Amino acid sequence: MTITSIKDIDVKGRTLVIRADLNAPCKDGVVTDATRIERFAAGLKPLLAAGARAVVLSHFGRPKGKVVPEMSLAPIAPALGAALGQDVGFETDCIGEVAQTAAAALQDGQAILCENLRFHPGEAANDPAFAAELAKLGDIYVNDAFSTAHRAHASTAAIADLLPAYSGPLMDEETSALTAALEAPKSPAVALVGGAKVSSKIAVLKNLVKKVDAVIIGGGMANTFLFADGYNIGKSLCEEDQVDTVREIQALAKAANCELVLPVDIVYAFKFADNARSFIADVDACPDEGIILDAGPKSVVRFRSVLANAQTILWNGPLGAFEMRPFEQATKQVALEAAELTRSGLVTSVAGGGDTVAALNMAGVAEDFTYVSSAGGAFLEWLEGKELPGIAALDRAKAA
Repeated sequence: MTITSIKDIDVKGRTLVIRADLNAPCKDGVVTDATRIERFAAGLKPLLAAGARAVVLSHFGRPKGKVVPEMSLAPIAPALGAALGQDVGFETDCIGEVAQTAAAALQDGQAILCENLRFHPGEAANDPAFAAELAKLGDIYVNDAFSTAHRAHASTAAIADLLPAYSGPLMDEETSALTAALEAPKSPAVALVGGAKVSSKIAVLKNLVKKVDAVIIGGGMANTFLFADGYNIGKSLCEEDQVDTVREIQALAKAANCELVLPVDIVYAFKFADNARSFIADVDACPDEGIILDAGPKSVVRFRSVLANAQTILWNGPLGAFEMRPFEQATKQVALEAAELTRSGLVTSVAGGGDTVAALNMAGVAEDFTYVSSAGGAFLEWLEGKELPGIAALDRAKAA
């Protein structure tokens, strides 16, 4: 790709139309978790210090092209100001005279936040006319929202054809980390793929087995692999209609010399509930009424031994029902191992996906990984090997 970073040009006196993802959780009009805002602000600060003028655009929720007061970005402005250490003006629309006047009045080092892009149907429709209105707000476009790059919206795709287009600091950070972990990983490279269903990760698994040396499979999807291999899985979550898919993935892995690593023992219960009485058994000894909810201690030893030989670790999806005790242990213990290897400088570790981030936070190791992506759908589609419209738009766009 031939994407140019905004960090590589002189931004003094230039008005940047910056696509951010500030879709942070709020309650009663107050931001309850500013992590996403703070990460964006960390990249914006140096640009403002260099004399840039910033017009920040973002979505919030899914208002479906209508004005929904509860989905206003108004509460985000003070949180963004606090993260930047300066006042950030809030404009009640993202196009039209209100927004254009505010953008034109900006001085070097100042920033404004405009109202929810998705209040306009033209945003999700990737409408060129709506994109043209957004382009009137500045003279340079910056996409700093990797988490929305899988959507061909006006603020992520069409606008890149109308202004000199650059990637933002957070976008640079994200794409660099993912490229290092997936496109050019140091070998041996190991992927951990968990979650409930094989069907939701088919494309991910098919792509990964061609890219890495081993894939550790956990969570509910491991049950389907075990079922396909002839094991009794009791009343566990299983997609019996995905057996042919499992066999296809196994064949692809064999052809690519990629090892598929499955649990060798299990933790099961007789009800799906927090603090349910649990039992440990070898993988071939699940009772007919049992529900597999985690990988067992022998599996953890096996998984950790695979990671111990790795130079690159890529993680998407928990290895068990980590949200319920005592079924968080496999995820927690393997996460601790990956974190220790990362702290020791032995591996590059990249993780992403909503449940994955929650699982690493549960284990207290999110800060120890080389990179943890807050993107959901975009991260998954990157793992699938798909072209992301927001990235493609920057690739084809001409920088100033």
